[in-house]
Formats: sequence, structure tokens, C-alpha cells
Amino acid sequence: MSAGPLSSAPWLAIVGIGEDGRAGLSPAAAAALDGAERVYGGRRHLALAAPLAAETRAWPSPIHEAYAEILEGRGRPTCLLASGDPFHYGIGAEIARLVPAREIAAFPAPSAFSLACARLGWPLAECACLTVHGRALARIVPHLQPGARLLVLSWDETTPAAIAGLLTERGFGDSRLIVLESMGGPRERIREEKAAAFTLSGIDPLNTVAITVAAGAGARVIPLSPGLDNGWFENDGQLTKAEVRAITLSALRPRIGDLLWDVGAGAGSVAIEWCLRHPASRAIAIEARADRAERIRRNAGALGVPDLGIVEGRAPDALDGLDPPDAVFVGGGVSEPGLLDAAIAALRPGGRCVVNAVTLEGEAALLDRFAKMGGALRRLAISRADPVGGMHGWRSAMPVTQWVWTKP
Repeated sequence: MSAGPLSSAPWLAIVGIGEDGRAGLSPAAAAALDGAERVYGGRRHLALAAPLAAETRAWPSPIHEAYAEILEGRGRPTCLLASGDPFHYGIGAEIARLVPAREIAAFPAPSAFSLACARLGWPLAECACLTVHGRALARIVPHLQPGARLLVLSWDETTPAAIAGLLTERGFGDSRLIVLESMGGPRERIREEKAAAFTLSGIDPLNTVAITVAAGAGARVIPLSPGLDNGWFENDGQLTKAEVRAITLSALRPRIGDLLWDVGAGAGSVAIEWCLRHPASRAIAIEARADRAERIRRNAGALGVPDLGIVEGRAPDALDGLDPPDAVFVGGGVSEPGLLDAAIAALRPGGRCVVNAVTLEGEAALLDRFAKMGGALRRLAISRADPVGGMHGWRSAMPVTQWVWTKP
């Protein structure tokens, strides 16, 4: 969808409006609203902004169906209404991908996050600001760190109870939940309960949940370092073990926004830990077996990365049509004809390729690659103390040969 030739002046106003309606608008925002020939917004936004002399259009579902019409009216004074700050989990960011910033006049109102911190006396910079509006609830799981403060935009009136249930199930039942409803308007209400004793009812669909995280003795706190305990992943033995996984993640060198292909993903542990490094990290797990692909999906949900991409199919054929990766990890099927060639060909310039092998055949393939293409080759040997009668001794895991290569 193209925005067409550049306009000489802003024609599109994006106005953030709160529950106090027109009374909360600045004079400039009110002037932009009243000067528009056409106003788009949710039915609630349009009601808050009334009276309006302009032609009004309620957002369709899905909302993007209105974008073409907005662009067709380019140059015509148009106003988009949004809740609070349109550029904080709002429509502003989406529209700015279609319309140059020089053609937009934006008038943000306080976001729900800012209002919540103002009510609670919390420093906004020290809070994790999240949304589960149209997104999976499990996205909050990596943020459940003892003492952390979370601000969560709800999907509807059922979200606070769902969050309380998730916290209780994972051992965070003592966490303090504060439900802030319809902030900034005449229906504003603030109520508080512990997650394990959550019984609040009659919650307004427009609500934000503030959480002070408290971890019980059995809480599953996801550590910030790579190399999660093997027991955190449901698996059938096809799993990159914790120590090797930590070294593998280090070799892959995740960066914000990078896309990883985890080829022969098994339990999905490398792809999942890649995504845990940063909320903007992306990964696709490619797995030939249907039961393992489903297991990856369960592991991803349990560990708070429900947006992990999963492709069920055998590489290299399953790689066709996927977005080009910034990094590739091959943990299974290294000897599959054409697999490494296809993965390397798709890899973006400057991208990292890390391949682990435990079989002699796989090691031979990596020795050949190292001889022809260079890179780094290393063997990882891990021994763990195991009981031997009434004493202990070292039990060695199968050594892993690892080839690390950067695409020129």
C-alpha cells in the first residue's frame, strides 16, 4: 500500500482522547479535530469527541480495512481518534508506516501507563509496560521476576482474572494485582487483591492491570541468562542440553529484532531461548515430526514466547518461502542432502550459522565445511557427577562438534 507523492503540509491529525472526552483535549488538538472533514475512530472515541460536524467513520473490523480509504483521501483534512497516546501500542505506529511523518500532526494524550503510574506513585521508567490486547496472555511470563512492577493493557473485563489465574498457577499467587478501570473519566475506579484470592467482579472492559510480582517458594522464575534447566522443556530426548545450549546461544550472538531459523528444532529449546533474549527477537522452529512440532508449541507457550513461528516439515524443502534469517542453527539433520546449502544461501550477509553434530557422519560433514569455508570448529564435552554406588563419579555426555561461520 503506497502513500503516493509527498504532500506539502500535514493533512492527517492523530488525536489521543481520554475518558474525559473533549474536556481533556488541548486547544490545538481540539482545533485539529474540529477542522477535519472526516473523523475516524472507535464508537467510544466518536462518542467522547461529540459533538462533531465532520463526516464520521467508525473503525471496521479488522481495522486495516480502513487504511486504503484514508490514503485515498490524502490531502483532505482527516482526523483519527485513538485512546491516550496513539504511538504507545496504538494506531499511530501503524499509520506512520503508510504516511510520512511530515504529513501527520499528532496530539497524544496521557497513556494508560502514564495514568496508572500517576495514580499509584510508580516511576514509569522502572515498570515493564505490556499489552495483552489482541495478544497471548503468556507474553507476560518472562517478566515475572521477583519485585518487578508490570503494567498490562487488558483485552477486556476477563483479563484481570485470567492474569490472576496465570500468576497463581506459576507460583506467584502472593503478587499484588491492582485493576484500574476507565482512568481519567467519571467512571474511574481502582481496586486491589492478591492473585491467589482474586474475586473482583463487574470489571469495566476498559482496564489496565498493575502487578507487583511476588514469587512463592515454588515459583518458576525464568532466569535472565541462557541455558535453562533441561527440565523446563518437555522433550523426548531430542533436546540441546543446557550447557551446550548456552554456548550455542553465545555463538549465535542474538541482536534486537534478528530472525533465527532453528532447523531440526526437536523440543524448540534454542529457538525459545533466542526469543527470551529480547521481546523483539524472532524465531522460526522447523521440525519434521508432527508430535515434536506440537511439543515445541507447548514449550513456547509455557515459557512465554507464544509468537514463536513453527513450521512442520522436512528441511530443506520446508525452508522455501520463509523470511530470510539473520542467524541459522542446525541441531538435527546436518547430513540431510542440500540442507546446509539451502540454509546458508538464505542467510543474510553478516549472518551467523551455527551447526551442532553428535554423530560421526555429522562431524565429517562439519569437518568438510570447515576445510572449504573456514569459520571456527570446536568440540564441546560435558561431564556431570552421577551416583556410583554410595559415592559419585563423572559421567560424560556425548561430545558435540560445533561449527560456527559468518556469511561475508
